[in-house]
Amino acid sequence: MNRFFSDDGGASIDAGRRRFVTGLAVGGLAAGSGLWRSAHAAPALAGAPQVLSGTEFDLSIGSSLANFTGKTRPAITVNGSLPAPILRWREGDTVTLRVANRLAEGMSSIHWHGLILPANMDGVPGLSFDGIHPGESYVYRFRVGQSGTYWYHSHSMFQEQAGLYGAIVIDPREPAPFHFDREHVLLLSDWTDMDPAALFRRLKKMSSYDNYAKRTVGDFMRDARERGLAATLRDRGEWGRMRMTPTDLSDVNGNTYTYLLNGAAPAGNWTGLFRPGEKVLLRFINGSAMTYFDVRIPGLKMTVVAADGQYIHPVTVDEFRIAVAETFDVLVEPAGQDAYTIFAQDNGRTGHARGTLAVREGLQAEVPPHDPRPLLTMDDMGHGGMGGMDHGAMGGGHDMSKMKGMEGGCGANMGMAGMDHGAMQHGAAAAPAKGDERLIDMRAMATSPKLDDPGIGLRDNGRKVLTYSDLRSLFDDPDGREPSREIELHLTGHMEKFAWSFDGQKFMGAEPIRLTYGERMRIVLVNDTMMTHPIHLHGLWSDLENEAGEFQVRKHTIDMPPGTRRSYRVRADALGRWAYHCHLLYHMEAGMMREVRVEE
Repeated sequence: MNRFFSDDGGASIDAGRRRFVTGLAVGGLAAGSGLWRSAHAAPALAGAPQVLSGTEFDLSIGSSLANFTGKTRPAITVNGSLPAPILRWREGDTVTLRVANRLAEGMSSIHWHGLILPANMDGVPGLSFDGIHPGESYVYRFRVGQSGTYWYHSHSMFQEQAGLYGAIVIDPREPAPFHFDREHVLLLSDWTDMDPAALFRRLKKMSSYDNYAKRTVGDFMRDARERGLAATLRDRGEWGRMRMTPTDLSDVNGNTYTYLLNGAAPAGNWTGLFRPGEKVLLRFINGSAMTYFDVRIPGLKMTVVAADGQYIHPVTVDEFRIAVAETFDVLVEPAGQDAYTIFAQDNGRTGHARGTLAVREGLQAEVPPHDPRPLLTMDDMGHGGMGGMDHGAMGGGHDMSKMKGMEGGCGANMGMAGMDHGAMQHGAAAAPAKGDERLIDMRAMATSPKLDDPGIGLRDNGRKVLTYSDLRSLFDDPDGREPSREIELHLTGHMEKFAWSFDGQKFMGAEPIRLTYGERMRIVLVNDTMMTHPIHLHGLWSDLENEAGEFQVRKHTIDMPPGTRRSYRVRADALGRWAYHCHLLYHMEAGMMREVRVEE
């Protein structure tokens, strides 16, 4: 794939970019518009993806040219489409998907995210199968045993970033527990004009490249006036000792990305139609590589009815945060105006995706301004009460005063079997890390589930914001057994090196996590970093527990904000080798991935 890009990976384009690019009104792939030619003719304009339904599918992975910003760049597409075609299946059917790799070079693959299927159908090269080499094909065939909103994407290098992702809608055999008159799929993603491999190299060299919002002397003077000089000096001292910045909310943001909704840039204004009085089901999918979105439709309440494809007790909100790889189904009832803006700003407030619900094409409503950029606090990172604490005790004994360049640095500590988990929950320091200390900055000192926290930048904003505590499955624990054992894993990293891991061990050097077929066990995740990580376990459901250790909601992706400790139950009912990783693409590629083996 790299041969399609310039040698500098488009870095010169980004170097002078200091504000979010809303893109072209007619940007996307070529489709006979005469604007440009694609390597393979695209059958559909961006914003109007193909819908393929039935049980037999032929999918061709190839290269096309795309232009979202005024610069023509290569994309990886399926059947010449970006996003890839929407696949519409029916619960209980057996589907056959013949996937051909038409790329000139580079192995490819497709992973069916959130689907429970045999391991050899999961689509992860090196674990599930050997991958699909150029000129070759692979036949996926499996029974569809679930319903809801899901998605699919490449699991080969950075192809997902370059456009290889699409939506899956599985119609239920039994009627849904809610009524709707019309539906729209809303697939959010992030696009970069850079070669994704060059973007990864840039992160390794300078992980804070996109953080243009570091605090200034003016910020210090304002804070001193508002909070007092002593409090401001204390706050700056704590951040200074840690060599961190509270403005580092994401590794890549709108200074590099153009955010897309159904393949349309904000200026392209993807539009979904409605008739007044209808109930409209909106199937939101976050198919981005690195971006968390905060979604709202000004003037409309949203009733969330499903999370990660699974029905939940309905909850009505004004706004929700959707982590990378999550899906939410929401009902809206537009009435009283002809157009509503679908507004999805990134969590760092550097840009947005945007579309419109309207009674006819060509209408639009006001696009709200970005919310103020939030600032991380010590409490956010699990470092409440930092004043006077022993910084030398952090990071497995590192001297924090000697750690350099930790802009957005991440914490780490390896959880040990038999440790006092209750003590950690209430803020006691964890056992010393036993992972590779070269991959570890520091560790969180006080963690908790934070299930009722809407998230950094969403607290007290005057809107009702969805939280994890609002998500409750319509069904009881499908297994019913108490877990027989527990595995604790710490999410770890070193921002200066852009190294990410579980327990301070990168993927290539870590032993697999071994589960016995049929067992019910508990996974406890502790986020010791200052970044948010969406954690995805392939092949098995993740049944999130509440603070009391009771089953709450079934998901395929568990979001882990900084300083959180969350647990979920897993039933090891699928034999084979499965991927387990952070779904931030560049974090996974940098090492935050494990193999899970379910064995007899």
